[in-house]
Amino acid sequence: MKYTGTPFDLTGRVALITGGSKGLGLAMARIFVEAGAGVFLCSRHAAELETAAASLREGASAPIEWMEADMTDRAQVRQLAAAAMERMGRVDILVNNAGANVPQPIEEVTDETWDEFLELNLSSAMRLTRALAPQMKERGWGRIIHITSILGFTSIPGRSTYSASKAGLLGLARAGALDLGTSGITVNCIAPGPFLTDLPGRVLSQEAKDRFAARTAVNRWGRPEEISGAALLLASDAGSYITGSTLVVDGGALTRML
Repeated sequence: MKYTGTPFDLTGRVALITGGSKGLGLAMARIFVEAGAGVFLCSRHAAELETAAASLREGASAPIEWMEADMTDRAQVRQLAAAAMERMGRVDILVNNAGANVPQPIEEVTDETWDEFLELNLSSAMRLTRALAPQMKERGWGRIIHITSILGFTSIPGRSTYSASKAGLLGLARAGALDLGTSGITVNCIAPGPFLTDLPGRVLSQEAKDRFAARTAVNRWGRPEEISGAALLLASDAGSYITGSTLVVDGGALTRML
């Protein structure tokens, strides 16, 4: 089916967003809904998902659904892919946004911690891509977006597991672009820098927050909605010739850190 809308129009498309109940995931969901897409949200928190879905349905022109699922559980990842297909009929846009970061010195990282965060931050993205790419190929159109981090390019103390998993997404996008490009599917990453979402709000002191802000070119943290333009570009026909790439959205932080 050839898409004939305007470049940023997502009318008729369906997006699955993991970690979609708040923060960057919800901000991306909102811009997709405004562009006309249906959205299927996932996270580990049912109450947050219900609230997020209700807010998105106000003024939406397409269905908004959700499912509670734990991306560290392989069976639940499979169930999520199946449920999205059954309830929405298709998935055109996959945003692998679920992830977590617990600072820890490398010598204290246990096998259990390593396995858990690699499963959440990296392996779940591979499994959802593998599950949903075939039906995208059948239609000759698809968009897969992995949410990595500027810490996939560089790092800071205590982020060995996070940086390793986020760097893995960069390679997964490059390989996926080669495997799927002739089928009309693009695979890219967005690498956020300091965005003031719940995660840094929980783990960082105010001193640390100020220090991160000072590392950016704009001397502030990003607002969640400021990731929306990058997401819409890569999810739409406007980004049809962008694949295997990473769009850094960091207020210029990476220019100071490298």
